[in-house]
Amino acid sequence: MPTCIALIVAGGSGQRFGAERPKQYHDLAGRPVLRRTVEAFLRHPAVNGVQVVIQPAHRDLYDAAVAGLDLPEPVAGGATRQDSVRNGLEALPSPDLVLIHDAARPLIDADTIQAVIDALAEAPGALAAVPVADTLKRGDGGHVVGTVDRTALWRAQTPQGFRYPEILAAHRDASGLDLTDDAAVAERAGLQVRLVHGNEENFKVTTQDDLIRAERLVLQSLWDVRTGTGFDVHRFTEGDAVVLCGIRVPHTHRLEGHSDADVGLHALTDAILGAIGDGDIGSHFPPSDPRWRGADSGRFLQHAAELVRERGGVIAHADVTLICERPKVGPHRAAMVARVAELLGIAANRVSVKATTTERLGFTGRGEGIAAQAVATVRLPG
Repeated sequence: MPTCIALIVAGGSGQRFGAERPKQYHDLAGRPVLRRTVEAFLRHPAVNGVQVVIQPAHRDLYDAAVAGLDLPEPVAGGATRQDSVRNGLEALPSPDLVLIHDAARPLIDADTIQAVIDALAEAPGALAAVPVADTLKRGDGGHVVGTVDRTALWRAQTPQGFRYPEILAAHRDASGLDLTDDAAVAERAGLQVRLVHGNEENFKVTTQDDLIRAERLVLQSLWDVRTGTGFDVHRFTEGDAVVLCGIRVPHTHRLEGHSDADVGLHALTDAILGAIGDGDIGSHFPPSDPRWRGADSGRFLQHAAELVRERGGVIAHADVTLICERPKVGPHRAAMVARVAELLGIAANRVSVKATTTERLGFTGRGEGIAAQAVATVRLPG
């Protein structure tokens, strides 16, 4: 089998998107656009690896978007897309084939990827495209001045696949030009490029309306909506701080437990595991195992979130209620929400952290410990 690397071009600033962050780093149904794109190629059995090209100024955004994925160091992009692609090609370990794909096309499907790869057995280049179905008009000054014959016209998409040595040489020779896509670079070099039927859902996210459309399509495929609940309790012991929802909160005591005793994250981990029907926190991280003594409970929550992703699902919402008289949660609530969102890899507006008391009734009312309950909503493929 030929070796094949996917080169994901994520160096754009997304000016037409009209937001502070480039579009490839925006949330799409619980996961960043770029992560969805990268994962589509990592999952494909004919793709041996993924290389991403980014703007160095976006490194923090990139690291957050692909956290936990097995990727090589990103390549620095250039002043134009063509420069960025050439930089990426130069960095590859000489595969047989390369698939060049826009980061802002997160809904690429496995069949289209395979079709482009298969076409490279017969031609040095191939691109996913869809035939033009609409009537095309030529305009001038806001008026129609002619109708364009749409016969044999196609709308080019990505991935655009090539035999690696040929497209690398073509890009080197085209340095300094401003060609619209990699197929144009190949055409200029005299390389034959095969047309492969793409998918209408493989559109490029250019505007915020496009992002809304993409989210609607993703959620339509994740129609198995599940809810899980979790509950946890830890008693106080001698100490000077408690850890709640990933945040260290100064207090007159700490919570007793085998790990860091983060009662909020323990409850939420159980809620997520319950939603996907995969046991509880004790079955994944037994208290008898010395590896988890004093462990950061964020690791437990990230594990549960990864199990959801492995099933092709998303965490739609997480809600934690902390039950205690002391310490006061309010001053730390925003930090807790941010930390939980970071651990789950979802937007902060999909996380809620609340606190309540039991009006001095029961063990929490007597100040003997803290309890937490959590609810998680997960969407999985049907």
